[in-house]
Amino acid sequence: MKPNFSWRLRIFNLNCRGIPYLSKHRGDRMKRLGDLLNMESFDLALLEEVWSEQDFQRLRQKLLPAYPAAHYFRSGVIGSGLCVFSKHPIQEFTQHVYTLNGYPYMLHAEYNRQKDVYLTHRVAQAWELAQFIHHTSKKADVVLLCGDLNLHPKDLGCRLLKECTGLHDAYHETRDFKGSEEGCTMVPENCYVSQRELEPFPFGIRIDYVLYKAVSGFYISCKTLRTTTGHDPHSGTPLSDHEALMATLCVRHSPPQHTPDPTQGPAERSRLISVLKEAWTELDLGVAQARWWATFAGYVIGLGLLLLALLCALAAGGGVREVAILLWTPSVGVLLGAGAVYLFHMQEAKGLSRARAELQHVLGRAREAQDLGLESQPALLLGQQEGDGAEEQ
Repeated sequence: MKPNFSWRLRIFNLNCRGIPYLSKHRGDRMKRLGDLLNMESFDLALLEEVWSEQDFQRLRQKLLPAYPAAHYFRSGVIGSGLCVFSKHPIQEFTQHVYTLNGYPYMLHAEYNRQKDVYLTHRVAQAWELAQFIHHTSKKADVVLLCGDLNLHPKDLGCRLLKECTGLHDAYHETRDFKGSEEGCTMVPENCYVSQRELEPFPFGIRIDYVLYKAVSGFYISCKTLRTTTGHDPHSGTPLSDHEALMATLCVRHSPPQHTPDPTQGPAERSRLISVLKEAWTELDLGVAQARWWATFAGYVIGLGLLLLALLCALAAGGGVREVAILLWTPSVGVLLGAGAVYLFHMQEAKGLSRARAELQHVLGRAREAQDLGLESQPALLLGQQEGDGAEEQ
């Protein structure tokens, strides 16, 4: 960008819920989505859960005049469900697969908020995502993180991600918001949403985000933010079970005199250390639980091998050969099942241990900085550089 250059960036994001054979009215919803994107002409359209590559190709053909650049992220057997349409050329793209569950597209879903068995996984994935953003954004002018994060705003994973990257939440930063109550992106008014799951949340839940920050020499702010409110803004029928996010961001060069970033004071430093400690504790519990299950599976494997040896001896003896042969198949099944459980939880324990070690190292550095009374955070902690403030527009 040239000095004194100002640029408005219009962003569209939607979790499309495009599961072949299972998602209701998928074809009609994809068609209307294409009509909406052509009508609005965003700079970037970021879509999740487009599980059928045929749906992507249909959208690609329909959107080609308005969005000449597009990419579908392929991964695994069923794909990633991620695709991007851009009015501007895409210079490079890459894809990162999470260590724990191997999904490249989003953090692990929350299936039961009262008994959240995947909480540790989402915390580890939020940390991994923060690290990925830090290491890949050093030469960027602007960093955008958009999509369904499966995290409520006050969840540990969400707080960890924001504190460790310095990303701003468009919903909190904009002064011009129009949409669903409290910015919720899954609302009871949407006919595709499970009403039972939203019973504890009368207004709905907010798990889809537009997060952003500017890197050295730039300022970025959110001019406007819009969400759909349980229906298509033009036809009335919902585009998905999630609400669409439509943000207008303003990017410009920072002024000649740069003022210190207010997010680097003692209170903010203390808040960062607090969330790092909370995340470390959660990961430590997860490591202990994963190791317990791996140990339990190991004992089952040992007992299974002893049982198989006994059955072989009985079958060779000929006394109860029929019974031994009858028990052979279920014994092998139990042994294979225990082996799978052992491998899964060993991999889980190693992944969580790695994240815990990385987080512990950063936590130690943050404490040292606090003890020394430093005025700025280590770059690895917040990833903040000059120009990471939001200027009023």
